[in-house]
This record gives sequence, structure tokens and C-alpha cells, in this order.
Amino acid sequence: MGLSHNNDVIITQSVAILVDGNNIERSIHERCGNEGAMLNFDTLIPKLIVNRSLNRLIYFREGRKISHKLAERLHQNYHGSVRPCHKSADIPLSIHAIQLASKVDTIIIMSGDSDYIELVHHLKSEGVRVEIAAVRETTSALLKEEADYFHPIVEEDWFILGGRRPMGRGGKFKRHPRDNFRNKNEETVIDDLDPDEDGRE
Repeated sequence: MGLSHNNDVIITQSVAILVDGNNIERSIHERCGNEGAMLNFDTLIPKLIVNRSLNRLIYFREGRKISHKLAERLHQNYHGSVRPCHKSADIPLSIHAIQLASKVDTIIIMSGDSDYIELVHHLKSEGVRVEIAAVRETTSALLKEEADYFHPIVEEDWFILGGRRPMGRGGKFKRHPRDNFRNKNEETVIDDLDPDEDGRE
């Protein structure tokens, strides 16, 4: 009697997701014209992972103030973390990607910045599958070509926080009088991601 065959394929790939927070925030703000746009990780992460396992999720963000609510949400739902960066996120993100290369099968870089082209090339030379997740309109064509796969981040992947100002003409945010008292060098992540406000658990 012959052996029975199971047609189901068991996927054992592990994935690390590294997010360039500043790049993605700017991209979705420009795309929808509203500074209150925030990534909906609750739906985006499962879409990126599909039938693979999540090994690491790190959100890199330039600036002095980092949203504690965002950090707590990523930790509770995905054991993820938010890493503040002194300057741009590309260097610390690249260092972490290289450190993780021997620990995961796939690295998803969430950014459309062409600065990551050499990193993608290096990771692939180390045998790592590299995918890019970003807004198509603001993603480098060369970066998409170098990656093994491109995940377009679309309107269904973000939501608008209530009470946030739309952007003015020329892609500039409409300023509020209180903004004049803020330090121009001080970046911040929106810190009012409230479950009651956006309707998510």
C-alpha cells in the first residue's frame, strides 16, 4: 500500500519587520493629506506576515519624544519595540538588520527610501530574503527592483486620528498657534492613540 501524501505545505520561515517610522509617516501623510494618519498595525502586520512567523518588530523613530502608547501597543500585540534615533533611522535600522541576518529567513524593511538599496543588496548576498513595504508613490523604483518582493501600503492600511489637522497647500501641514512655541528641532510621534478614539482594541 503506497504512502499517503499531504498537499499542505508547512511554512517555517521567520520574519523580522524593521520600520523607518519617519519615512513611513511622511509618506502616508503626503498620500492622504492629513497629519493625523497612522499605520494600522493590527491589520498591516498580519497581511505582511501571512503564514510565516514574526521573529522581531522594531519601529525606529527620529526625535526626542516617542509615543508610549505606540510602544506599549506594539509590545502587547507583537512583542515589538520602539527605538528612538539620534538622527535619521537608516543607520540604526541597517545595523539591526545586519545583526538579525543570521537569525531570520526574511527581513521586511518598511520604508521607500533609496538609502536602503545597498543594505538590501548586502542582506540578499547573505542569503536573506528581503521585502519592502511602503507607499508606492513615494518608494524608490531601484529599491523595489532590488527587493525580493514589494508590499504596497495603501489607504486601508492606515486610519485618521480624530481632531488632527489636514495638510495645507504644497504638502505643508496647517500650523496651529501653539506650534510656534515648540522647539523646531523636536520631532514627536503622535501620542494619543486611544482605543476609544480610533475604535480599535
